[in-house]
Amino acid sequence: MRVLSVASECFPLVKTGGLADVVGALPAALRAEGVAVRTLLPGYPGVLAKVPGATPVHEFDDLFGGHARVLAAQAAGLDLLLLEAPHLFDRPGGPYNDQWGRDWPDNPQRFAALCWTAAEIGRGALADWRPDAVHAHDWQAGLAPAYLHYGAQPRPGTVFTVHNLAFQGWAPASLLSGLRLPPRAFDIDGVEFFGGIGALKAGLRLSDRLTTVSPTYAREIATPAEGQGLDGLLRSRAGVLSGILNGIDEEDWNPAHDPHLAAVFDATRPEGREANRAALRDRIGLAARPDGLVVGVVTRLTGQKGMDLLLQALPALLSHGMDLALLGAGEPALEQGFLAASAAHPGRVAVRIGYDEALAHLIQGGCDALLVPSRFEPCGLTQLCALRYGALPVVARVGGLADTVIDANEAALAAGVATGLQFAPATAPALETALARLAALWADQASWKRSQANAMHAPVGWARSVKRYVALYKDVSAMSRTNGVP
Repeated sequence: MRVLSVASECFPLVKTGGLADVVGALPAALRAEGVAVRTLLPGYPGVLAKVPGATPVHEFDDLFGGHARVLAAQAAGLDLLLLEAPHLFDRPGGPYNDQWGRDWPDNPQRFAALCWTAAEIGRGALADWRPDAVHAHDWQAGLAPAYLHYGAQPRPGTVFTVHNLAFQGWAPASLLSGLRLPPRAFDIDGVEFFGGIGALKAGLRLSDRLTTVSPTYAREIATPAEGQGLDGLLRSRAGVLSGILNGIDEEDWNPAHDPHLAAVFDATRPEGREANRAALRDRIGLAARPDGLVVGVVTRLTGQKGMDLLLQALPALLSHGMDLALLGAGEPALEQGFLAASAAHPGRVAVRIGYDEALAHLIQGGCDALLVPSRFEPCGLTQLCALRYGALPVVARVGGLADTVIDANEAALAAGVATGLQFAPATAPALETALARLAALWADQASWKRSQANAMHAPVGWARSVKRYVALYKDVSAMSRTNGVP
């Protein structure tokens, strides 16, 4: 089976968040199930630099304002198709923002070009390869199902995965024809969303099958409280909506041979974590306190991630004798707040602003507990890494966090199945209560070690989810055959 995966980022070529990790890891898991995935990405300068010698396989004389080519390449175990469109992607800054953090004003056209290319490939633009299904990810790929829906038949089946409903790709209605959408598309049953064009809405409305990245998030976004204005649409499409848990790449995140750790370890010899805790303290600037519990945080510093709650609860964390090792970047006020906390508590609060892959691995391998106090979390990957590395996750009871961590309540501890701590609601007082529970669990080292062993044996890879994706692809490819696609 052939699947075209369409996304705006893919690890290790380009990454701003968990979307890239999923898009990068899923093809290998699918390959073992007989699914051949080609991943279509924008040809950002950094991506093209990592795949020299890519082969042109298709050209566009005019793709939203300029000449463009599709390049075929292989890198990092991925079969890639790269959209080389210098007028859209050859610029400084990030995938979505300029070097000053401002959204590119032509983002609607940039990602419409990616989607148009996906639709053309879906309908047979490549001479030697035609997908049975197109799998589009998040708003940047949301117009791909629309172009296939409104374009010439036959077409492949479509699957759309929403990784984060909060980012919707809205554009003014005046761009309808400029985005190559027919007038009939501007309808409540098409791409229209609050008087404009909703790229995410288009994917949710016009794809054959929908998925989210955890079962709980699939339920949450169908409610007015969490639906971001799309809950009615999602309820109407409940019959084709599935919540499928993400996984992590168990080779990239494997403490038994992680080159970023001071000492490798696995579930049979977790005592190797002691050397990593010492190395983490030394590298990030925490005082040498061998018996002190280290709380790790690896995240975007945003309100969604509950980082303001952590700042409020920081006195409670310190009062329990815990230290904080934080790696992240995001909202300036939160960055400044954590830097100020680090200056006020040297040796107890260590903060690194930015992203450092090696340090992220060392935090997972060296902290005792990993804190994820998100207000909402579609799936979350950092808590899965923590489980794999034996750092007990302390998580808000939302989305995929609720689906992947077994709370160390009295019953779970008695049954010997706990893997971390959950708390609700996502408020500072509830977080403070969770930190008190964490301190109590740390004091009971027998229960702590049993929970740690459970965590390291918890399923965190793709094995439990990949078969559900395969079933979806088979389902939509059967539909496309009905429509005449070979």
